[in-house]
Amino acid sequence: MFGRRKKERTVPYNRDGKIPVIRSSICTGEQVAGFKDPVSGKFEELMLLRDSRDLQEFLSRYHVEESEIKREW
Repeated sequence: MFGRRKKERTVPYNRDGKIPVIRSSICTGEQVAGFKDPVSGKFEELMLLRDSRDLQEFLSRYHVEESEIKREW
């Protein structure tokens, strides 16, 4: 009841339809991880990346390799 957290489920993404992307702000350095549809260009934000632990959590949660991720500014 109190103090218990639900485990977040890992959600595999559709590798055919979406590309893992990290968007970085040039001005503030803020980074957001998500998936981008290559056809429409629509970006779906999923996580704010504050440090390397957040990046590792994103990689493990969505079963993504670090080499697959593209960066956008």
